[in-house]
Amino acid sequence: QVQLMESGGGLVQAGGSLKLSCAASGSLFSLNIMGWYRQAPGKQRELVAVITIGGSTNYADSVKGRFTISRDGTKNTVYLQMNSLQPEDTAVYRCYAQRDVGLAKRDYWGQGTQVTVSS
Repeated sequence: QVQLMESGGGLVQAGGSLKLSCAASGSLFSLNIMGWYRQAPGKQRELVAVITIGGSTNYADSVKGRFTISRDGTKNTVYLQMNSLQPEDTAVYRCYAQRDVGLAKRDYWGQGTQVTVSS
């Protein structure tokens, strides 16, 4: 099992910045992908950014150039630096991790942290 603990959400004005952190604990072997998804009220969950154990990243088009994902392998922690925040970034942000279990892949989710951007 993998446990994910998020921190760093909150309320910020448009144009401001926040940094989210997600610390993984438990069975961390083959924890190949970590990242962030978000879900706004009335909308589907969407990928924000993910990073592989090798450092490859993938971002949603809506956050490219504003958000940066990074990973500290020694601490099994993933970060999301969010700059130039806009009201449309308001959502619950959930940490995500994927681990190889034999030939299968298992997904893990954090409980989520609220990010609210006021106009």
